[in-house]
Amino acid sequence: MKSTVSNAARITMVVVLVAFAIVLSATAVVPQGAPRTVVLISIDGLHPDYVTQADKLGLTIPNLRQLMRDGTYATGVQGVIPTVTYPSHATLVTGVSPAKHGIYSNTTFDPLAKNQGGWYWYASDIKVPTLWDVAAERRLTTGNVHWPVTVSANITWNIPQYWRTGTPDDRKLVAALSTRGLLDTLEHAIGPYADGIDESIAGDETRARFVVQLLKTKRPSLMFAYFTALDHEQHEKGPWTPEAKAILERIDRSVGDVRRAAAEASNNRAVVAVVSDHGFAATEKSLNLGVAFAEAGLITLGTDGKPTAWLAMPWGAGASAAIVIADSAPPATRDRVRAVLDRVGADPANGVDVILDVAALKKGGGFPTAAFHVGLKPGFTAGSATRGPLLTPSTVKGTHGHLNTMRELHASFFIAGPGIPAGKSLGVVDMRDIAPTLAAILGFKLPAAEGRNLLPDGL
Repeated sequence: MKSTVSNAARITMVVVLVAFAIVLSATAVVPQGAPRTVVLISIDGLHPDYVTQADKLGLTIPNLRQLMRDGTYATGVQGVIPTVTYPSHATLVTGVSPAKHGIYSNTTFDPLAKNQGGWYWYASDIKVPTLWDVAAERRLTTGNVHWPVTVSANITWNIPQYWRTGTPDDRKLVAALSTRGLLDTLEHAIGPYADGIDESIAGDETRARFVVQLLKTKRPSLMFAYFTALDHEQHEKGPWTPEAKAILERIDRSVGDVRRAAAEASNNRAVVAVVSDHGFAATEKSLNLGVAFAEAGLITLGTDGKPTAWLAMPWGAGASAAIVIADSAPPATRDRVRAVLDRVGADPANGVDVILDVAALKKGGGFPTAAFHVGLKPGFTAGSATRGPLLTPSTVKGTHGHLNTMRELHASFFIAGPGIPAGKSLGVVDMRDIAPTLAAILGFKLPAAEGRNLLPDGL
C-alpha cells in the first residue's frame, strides 16, 4: 500500500521530533523546574527588621520588600561566634561553624603585629568544602564579586575581596588575584572597578554593575555578591539612623538590578537569596583588655607601648575578644588570666556580659585555639590599646561581634524564585542552615554541613 503522507507532513514530523529531542537534551542538563542560576547577595550588617519592619522604620526598599513577598524569609538568623564578617561569610558557604571551617575572626591572630593587620582573605584557609567547591565538582560555573575569603577560591569567574594599603594600587592586586583577564575585560565594557578597601555606597553600586555584567555575559549557575556600605555606615553613625536607612535605599536599587539580570540570564528561572552576616548594636565605650593584661604582667610592652612578648593576649572581634594563652606559658597562666577577667568583669561599668571557657566555646563552635572568650554587653566594643585607661570612648557608633544569642545581632535570610513558597516565614533559623538549603536548590549536598535544608518541600 502506498503511503499517503505528504512530503510536507514528513518535514513537519521531523521538525517536531528534532524539537522534542532538543527539549529532552536540555532537561537532562537542567531538570524541569530547576533554576539555571542561584544568586547569593550579602548585605553586610542587615538586620531583618530593616525589611520585615520597613513600614515602621519609614523605609521604601521596594526590591527587598518584593523579594520577601515573593518568597520565604527568616525573622532572624542566629549567627556564629564571633558575629563578625569573615567567619559568618565562611559559614554562609559551608554550613559549619568557625571552629570547623577555620575562619575564626576577621583578622588572623597576630599578637606582635607582624602580619600588618592581615585578614583571613585566602580561601585556602577554609578547611571544609564550600558551595563553590562542590559546584565545581558538578561542573557548574560560578561567579563572585567581592565575597570575603575568596582569594584563589575555586570559582570560575572570581573577583575576590582584597586590599592592603587602601591606595589605587590595591586595584592592581585585585586584578592580579581575579580570574585571569576577567577584570580587564569587564572594566573595558563598563568602566573602572572599585578600590579594594572602598566600603562606600558608590563602591557597592560599582560592584553591582560588575555583578550584573557577569550575569549577562557569563551566566554562572551560582553567583556570589557582597555589599559593604550599610555595615560601614552603621559603624560610622550607628544602627537605625537616617544615614543608614538612606544607604539601604540605594543598596535596594542594586538588589533590584541584580535580580532582574539574574532573571534575564536564566530565562526567569533564577533563585535569588539575600543574606547578611550579623546585625548591629549601638556603641559608646571600648574595653581595653590589653591594658589589664599588661598591668598583670601577661603582656610585655616596649618603650613605644607595643607588645614585645606575651603569655596571654586578647584577640579582638568587635564586641568580644578571645583570650589566647601562649604555648610556652607556665601552667599557672590560665589561673592568672581567669583572675584578671573575673576582676574586670566584676565591675558592671566595664560592660562584660559573659566569660566563656573552653567547654562553652567548643559547644558554640568558636575560637578553638582560645582559653576564654569575653562577650560584651550592647554599648561596648573590644578596644586594642595595651596602655592607658581600661575604658575609653568608642571610635565607632555601632558594632557587632557580641554573642550570637542577642537579638540585635540577628542576621537576615530572604529567598525567592521558582518553587520557593511565597510569603512564608521560617521564624528564627541557624546560619548553618543556609548553605545546605542553597546546595539542595542546585541539586547537591555539602558533605561537611552541620545545618539542614530549610526548604525540603521546595526545589
